[in-house]
Amino acid sequence: MARIAGVNIPQNKLVQVGLTYIYGIGDKYSDQICNALEIEKSTRVNQLTDDQILKIREYIDKNFTVEGDLRRENSLSIKRLIDLASYRGSRHRKKLPVRGQRTRCNARTRKGKAIAIAGKKLTPLKK
Repeated sequence: MARIAGVNIPQNKLVQVGLTYIYGIGDKYSDQICNALEIEKSTRVNQLTDDQILKIREYIDKNFTVEGDLRRENSLSIKRLIDLASYRGSRHRKKLPVRGQRTRCNARTRKGKAIAIAGKKLTPLKK
């Protein structure tokens, strides 16, 4: 089993698809890695040689921030916004949408399951 950046890559997947299992590498970067290391896109992960796996591992370590480092970087960025008491930070703290989306009738993914409030009636939107 190929282990790259602390992630076990599935054996039967194509190399280009298998690399996307690493947090921080999507279709674009997996394509870039395959082109830079001259690995055919039709190759499966179990057909890779140890030398090719080592090259992929070194290329990713040298050129990308992935997995734990990237997650840490993202969480530190959010904590920085919260500590600054910026508008975006306050939205993160309240667990509301950060980028200007409306919350009156949508935003269920971010806000969580709806909670019924007894005796509250919503007025219809005015046009």
